[in-house]
Amino acid sequence: MRARPQRKDGDQVSMPTLDDVAREVGVHPSTVSRALNPSKAGLVNPETRQAVEEAARRLGYRPHMVARGLQSGRTATVGVIAADLGNQFVTPIIHGVTASLELGEFMPVIAETQDEHERFARILDHMLSRRVDAVVALAARAGDRQILEDAARIAPVVVAARPLPGSRLPQVVHDDAAGARMAAEHLHELGHRRVAQLRGPLDVANFEHRASAFSETCRELGIEEVEVPEIGSRPIYDEGYRLMKALLERDTDVPTAVFAHNDLMALGALAALKERDLSVPEDVSLIGYNDLPMMALVDPPLTTVRYPSREIGLAAGELVVAHLAGEESADVCLQPSLVVRRSTRPV
Repeated sequence: MRARPQRKDGDQVSMPTLDDVAREVGVHPSTVSRALNPSKAGLVNPETRQAVEEAARRLGYRPHMVARGLQSGRTATVGVIAADLGNQFVTPIIHGVTASLELGEFMPVIAETQDEHERFARILDHMLSRRVDAVVALAARAGDRQILEDAARIAPVVVAARPLPGSRLPQVVHDDAAGARMAAEHLHELGHRRVAQLRGPLDVANFEHRASAFSETCRELGIEEVEVPEIGSRPIYDEGYRLMKALLERDTDVPTAVFAHNDLMALGALAALKERDLSVPEDVSLIGYNDLPMMALVDPPLTTVRYPSREIGLAAGELVVAHLAGEESADVCLQPSLVVRRSTRPV
């Protein structure tokens, strides 16, 4: 086996080039280019293609993606925009998106909006200026619809995790209304007749769907829903704590059960209840949403609605790859399931 060549320009070691691989194999550089291009490799004799691939590995050659992008009109990159990369809910979605994109030989470029519209707009503009081949939006709120639809005129946009009702953009979503109905029906089966819900920001469609479906199901089942005086500005621990504390300070007659719009808010509510020496589930049953990692290990283990996070990401990535390949694809809606643990019990 030959030693890997070290080509120097001054003091800087340069990467092996297409010409280096061609000299190594004894073929024309255009043959090397075709052999290493997945869309054209079939034009090259199999023995030659294998020799080129082995030489490229031996020399440490990497394709010049910028040059290839200029030829194909693509950069092999996809922008992935999340709301909060520190949120455990987001991580498996990104893992799923990345897995699907890698199968399609696309590289994700990931950024977070911190749930701010202006930041979302800047990130989107920056990604489009860098010529990403497509965008996966995981952070959409109602006010972001126009900028995403404008962006779709430049590059394909797939909306995932947070739906945009009324938009014609391709979407990969989850049936949040069905999940909220499961929560209300579970509490009804346990005998709860006076409940409350801690609502996330209603300009995020997931939480609007959860709120309306939970309230509607409570009315149908004859459950009294105690109105919580405020709505969460973000779906985070601090907001769950704040909303639960506001409810406890206003009402001396505490509801027997509380539905929080996600697990982080449920954990905040749990902390506020403990501050008031109220036990879960002895005094108040508590149910969350998403089934984040470790929810089976909190005290008490949290009853929650499982959100298929990784599956959402996989489907979103597959939708992008299919779209870029010119294939027909339909919107995807995945279903929830209820995970019963010890934070809920009969009245």
